[in-house]
Amino acid sequence: MCVLLIEAFYGGSHKQLMDLLQEELQEDCVLCTLPAKKWHWRARTAALYFMQTVPISPNYRILFASSVLNLAELTALRPDLGKLKKVLYFHENQLVYPVQKCQERDFQYGYNQILSCLVADVVVFNSAFNMESFLTSIGKFMKLIPDHRPKDLEEIIRPKCQVLYFPVRFPDVSRFMPEHKLAHFKKVIGAKRSGDAYQTVVLPGQQKCRALMKTSNAASKSGLCEAQPRLHTTQHEGLPSPLIAVARLNESEASESTNPCQEEDKQHLTFNLSNILSGQDYQQRPLHIVWPHRWEHDKGPETFFEVLLKLKEKDLPFHVSVLGEAFSEIPDIFSEAKKALGSSVLHWGFLPRKDDYFQALCMADVVISTAKHEFFGVAMVEAVYCGCYPLCPKALVYPEIFPAEYLYSTPEQLFKRLQNFCKRPDIVRKHLYKFYGIRCFSPVLDICNCQNARIKQGTTGHQFPMEYTLGPVTVCKHPI
Repeated sequence: MCVLLIEAFYGGSHKQLMDLLQEELQEDCVLCTLPAKKWHWRARTAALYFMQTVPISPNYRILFASSVLNLAELTALRPDLGKLKKVLYFHENQLVYPVQKCQERDFQYGYNQILSCLVADVVVFNSAFNMESFLTSIGKFMKLIPDHRPKDLEEIIRPKCQVLYFPVRFPDVSRFMPEHKLAHFKKVIGAKRSGDAYQTVVLPGQQKCRALMKTSNAASKSGLCEAQPRLHTTQHEGLPSPLIAVARLNESEASESTNPCQEEDKQHLTFNLSNILSGQDYQQRPLHIVWPHRWEHDKGPETFFEVLLKLKEKDLPFHVSVLGEAFSEIPDIFSEAKKALGSSVLHWGFLPRKDDYFQALCMADVVISTAKHEFFGVAMVEAVYCGCYPLCPKALVYPEIFPAEYLYSTPEQLFKRLQNFCKRPDIVRKHLYKFYGIRCFSPVLDICNCQNARIKQGTTGHQFPMEYTLGPVTVCKHPI
C-alpha cells in the first residue's frame, strides 16, 4: 500500500504533521509539497501545480492532504487520484477564520474547503471546536450566495468527519529548567534527563496505543514531489522506548525570520536568560510573562499589550518575552508596545533555534493567549509542558484542552489574575499543572486503516511506560 501525502503549505504545523506521517509510513508513501509562502495563492492554485507534478503510480491507495488544497479541483484534473481513498485534514477552517476586512474574494477559501469535504472520503479535524465551528457555519456561509443556494451540505459532510488531536512533539527540556520547575517536571512526568531523546504527545480522546516515533532528519525542503526512502536516524539508536520528553510542533530549526521589525533583534536570537538574570535569586525575580504567538491580528496582540501596559502603569514588577514569528505585515502595536514597556522586556523577537525557544519558555512563569481564533493552540501546550502557568480565553478551543482555572472571560479578568501574580509570583512557581496519562496511537494508520510493523500495542515496561497529554482527559482519570 502506498499513501500519497500532499501539502500545499509545507511549514509550521502543516510540515510537522506531514513529516511525522512520512516518518511513520517510511517507504510506503510519496510526499509532494509546496513551500509555506503566499498562503492565499497556495489555496487558489496548488491543485493545478500538483496536477502536473504528482507522479503517476498504480501503487497509490490513499491520498492524504490538508485543507489548504482544493481537493475537488485536483481530483477533477487528475481522475486517477479521484479513485483513491481521500483523507482531508483541517488544521484550521476558513468559515470562522477572522478577517480584518471582509472582501468578496474571502468567500472562495471557505467555499473551496466545502467542495473538498464533499469529494473527500474522510474529513479529520484537529479539535472538536474546529469541527463543530466549521460544520455549523456551513449553512450561514452558503447564504452569502445570492440565489440558487445548495441545501443540506452539513448533513452530507458531517458523517465523514472525526476529530484527531494534533500529535505534539517536544524535545527534552529538563536541562533548561530552573530548579523549582525541574522538581515539578520530575514529579509530574517522572522525567529524567536524557539528552535529546524524543517521544510524541497526543491530546484527549485518542485511545489506541502507538509506538515511539523517531525524529525525522530527512524532511523534504525542495517542495518537489519525490518518493521517500526509509528514514535513518542513528542519533537516538539504542535508547529505550518509549523515551522521555517530547518534540516541538512548530519546528523551525534553521528558518529565518522575514520580519523587518525584528532585524534589530538579530543579535539576540541566541537566547540565554540564565546570563540575563544571573546573580538574582529565582524566587526574588519579577514575574516573567511569555507570549509565544505569531505577530498577527488574529492572535489579539492589542489586548495582550493593553493589559501589560496597565500593569506597568500600576508599577507592578514583571518581565516579558515576546516570541513568535512575524511576517511581512506586522501590527503597529508591536513597535509601540516595545517602546512603552522599556526595561520590562527581556526578549523581543522570533527565536529560530528550537533550543533557544524552549529555554525561553522554561525560564518564564506565565504564558498568555489573547487569541481571537484558535483551533488547537500548540504554542500554549508547549509552554505548559515547559512549566508555564497558562491563562487562556474562555472560548475557542481552550475549554476543550485546559481546565476552567486557567481560563478568563474578559481582559479585566486577565489583568486581575496577572496583577495578583505580579504581587505573588511564588503562587505560579509553586503551582503544579494537572497532567494526565493517556495511551495514544498513530493517526495515519488509524485514518487510513494501514498496518505497520513499527506499531506495538500496549508498549510497557520501560522507563516511561505511558505517553502523556495536557488538560482534562475523558478516557483516563488517573493523574501521573
